[in-house]
Amino acid sequence: MKILGIQVLRGPNIWSINRKKLIQMRLDLEEMEQSPTNLIDGFRERIEKLIPSLHSHRCSKAEPGGFLARVEEGTWMGHVIEHIALEIQTLAGMDTGFGRTRQTKTEGIYNVVFSYIEEKAGAYAAEASVRIAEALINNQEYDLEGDIQRMRELREMERLGPSTGSIVDEAISRDIPWIRLNKSSLVQLGYGKNQVRFRATMTEKTNSIAVDIAGNKDETKRLLQDSAIPVAKGVTISDIADLPDAIKKVGYPLVFKPLDGNHGRGASINVKTDEAAAAAFEYAKQYSRKIIIEKFITGYDFRVLVIDHKMVAAALRVPAHVTGNGQQTVQELINKENEDPRRGYGHENVLTEITVDRDTLDLLEKKQYTLDSVPPNGEIVYLKSTANLSTGGTSIDVTDLVHPQNVFISERISRVIGLDICGIDIMAENLTQPLPENGGVVLEVNAAPGFRMHLAPSEGLPRNVAAPVIDMLYPPGKSARIPIIAVTGTNGKTTTTRLIAHIVKSNGTRVGFTTSDGIYVQNTKLMKGDTTGPVSAEFILRDPTVEFAVLETARGGILRAGLGFNKCDIGIVTNIQEDHLGISDINTLDDLTKVKAVIIGAVKRTGWGVLNADNKYCIKIANNADCNIAYFSMDEKNPVIIEHCKKGGMAAVYENGYITIKKGDWKIRVEKVTHIPLTFGGSVDFMIQNVLAATLATFLWGYKIEDIRMSLETFIPSAAQTPGRMNTFKFKEFKVLVDFAHNPDGFNGIKNYLQSIEATEHIGVISATGDRRDSDILETARIAAQMFDKIIICQEKYLRGRKQQDLIDLLLQGIQEVKPDMEIIINNNGDDCLKYLMATAKSGSYITILSDTIDNAIGKVSEYLDKEFGV
Repeated sequence: MKILGIQVLRGPNIWSINRKKLIQMRLDLEEMEQSPTNLIDGFRERIEKLIPSLHSHRCSKAEPGGFLARVEEGTWMGHVIEHIALEIQTLAGMDTGFGRTRQTKTEGIYNVVFSYIEEKAGAYAAEASVRIAEALINNQEYDLEGDIQRMRELREMERLGPSTGSIVDEAISRDIPWIRLNKSSLVQLGYGKNQVRFRATMTEKTNSIAVDIAGNKDETKRLLQDSAIPVAKGVTISDIADLPDAIKKVGYPLVFKPLDGNHGRGASINVKTDEAAAAAFEYAKQYSRKIIIEKFITGYDFRVLVIDHKMVAAALRVPAHVTGNGQQTVQELINKENEDPRRGYGHENVLTEITVDRDTLDLLEKKQYTLDSVPPNGEIVYLKSTANLSTGGTSIDVTDLVHPQNVFISERISRVIGLDICGIDIMAENLTQPLPENGGVVLEVNAAPGFRMHLAPSEGLPRNVAAPVIDMLYPPGKSARIPIIAVTGTNGKTTTTRLIAHIVKSNGTRVGFTTSDGIYVQNTKLMKGDTTGPVSAEFILRDPTVEFAVLETARGGILRAGLGFNKCDIGIVTNIQEDHLGISDINTLDDLTKVKAVIIGAVKRTGWGVLNADNKYCIKIANNADCNIAYFSMDEKNPVIIEHCKKGGMAAVYENGYITIKKGDWKIRVEKVTHIPLTFGGSVDFMIQNVLAATLATFLWGYKIEDIRMSLETFIPSAAQTPGRMNTFKFKEFKVLVDFAHNPDGFNGIKNYLQSIEATEHIGVISATGDRRDSDILETARIAAQMFDKIIICQEKYLRGRKQQDLIDLLLQGIQEVKPDMEIIINNNGDDCLKYLMATAKSGSYITILSDTIDNAIGKVSEYLDKEFGV
């Protein structure tokens, strides 16, 4: 078997609108296409032995053991690999269960699709599942545990931490979109101008001065002390020569900790001798230039969490420890403790595995123990000097036991330091009594405190501490989203996108939009190139200046990675025609319809799908849509329009020379097409269709008719407004039209327009695109032969794996089928071709350059025009 490709889908896609995170593996079964599982001796027994948990997979039988029954009956290896990939992720702590395996048009080649939790681990599972299947087929030993451990490591490297992840999960539960902004924990919630950012548990509301104060334990302590908040007695030193005076001033027992340390690194507690004090000083010195020396307070370690100046949780933290039984060594007790199913690798479970480090060995040495010592029955042996969960500590929720005065103290501390989210470390006998009464003290105030101990305590009630964070970032009435209009289709996407953006912009809203020629915010092009995929969409949605997004969305990006957004307000399908067929398993117009339908599937239920009623494939999309539907048509008597409006539906039609909105039986005339520059006086049908789609979408969004009308009148087709779309250049003796039509439907649109253009000679410059079907290339050539008197073939680029001459031969064949005697010139150098055209064009000639045959044709034609007029 051979993996032909692995794609990571991150948004709504052709396999599932709701399951956005999918791996799509293109797999060639090779000789295994002829060998279903029931023909492989012992395969069922071997797979069940290696991965017994596969018994839980129900498969089509909808009962435990269903998948293994299918293996017994006989199923193909792509299906088996799908289930293996899902199960090994689950075994690695990433429980996921959606899968599909479908054969392509090519025998033996399958698309194996399955969900993932973490991207790199999912891609690894794809490769590993094929290796596992091959080992099972060949009856070879396989190190499954090695793969599972590697996926755990990839998971921990990639996943959001428990605190960050809990905030993201809470946002998702409230339908707030999110974007990860780096490989760590910097996250954006919301889109465009309504975004907020946070990192771990620090938000954009977190005061930087407060973070600086909290990071300086000495300054924190002084501020708290000045505010009559009980703190431990202590001093700060940086030179070991000052240690004797510090010991004398504070008095044993002592705590040593680095001034700017965190997570308990470099800390030593209950230090009672000068020798131990010197060692503790040197240990802390590894983490900070200055060392805090405080009185060791007996009691318990508590963490109080305050969010938006309100106490939301409190936990008793217990350092990692084991309890002796008089029989086992410390190491054996640690191993036994790590067998607790609640403990896991990294953050995968409620508790973390206990590891032995220097801190552990130092604590054992103070008790005159080693890892081989056997503690007596009932003795608690502490293995860490701090109670952090990341080092194996445990937590017990005590939120409901905190005395009201201690709640007041905690909330006051958050304001004294100035933190919107803060963790307060308290040492006290309990929190049920006020701290001043039981001698408790505040040890530290932490910016970006961990949430894990509260989200999943080892004992007591879990607390959803992420909820108050979202409450703070998005209080009632504050939206997390911006309006999104997504535009797809075979032809007209870019022009429709640009026209909608112009209407939005003209109505005083800052718009960001993506097109096949670049990314724009308002009037500024920020990136050049084909930007119709999910990365470009996300670029706009990340921009904090954008108030409204209009996103051209092409088939390539949908197939490659899914959509770059999870929902849109309005989705538009301009049309579905023959183009890009035979690529990425999209072989028919029904296949292409399924791709384009992803946009309508992503429209929120209260939103609108805007579809072309003159296109039967667009009508098919409407049948399965889960949103409001509105149609546009060049014919108000279109039966679909009549039936739709009879039911009270919305539509836009071209009637009696007008762009008209129909609402039930009512008509609202927007503007005469002859007054809309984009339609070229009403002579270009496909431009009228684009105007209908844009007018309907913006009307549905809520723009007034008069505002839409004014925008339509001021949108001038030009190299600036609509680059590559019907750009006309008027020279003294002739005219040049540049248009990026590249498929039969686009060529037919240009042909219809040219029929209304009087010229002494129609000259066409055409080329082919290598990844199109031969039939498509031939058809464009035939149409070109019908509209031109002379043709220049300029096959300079877009070979896409083909030989240049093969494409030229197809164009020649198509042209000569229609006009065997037509004058054809072949010039595959774009600059020379354009130079020839400018030099030989006759008076009254009309030159049409199609399919972007000449690199930067618009810019180069503009240069010739400037020279002619002396600009």
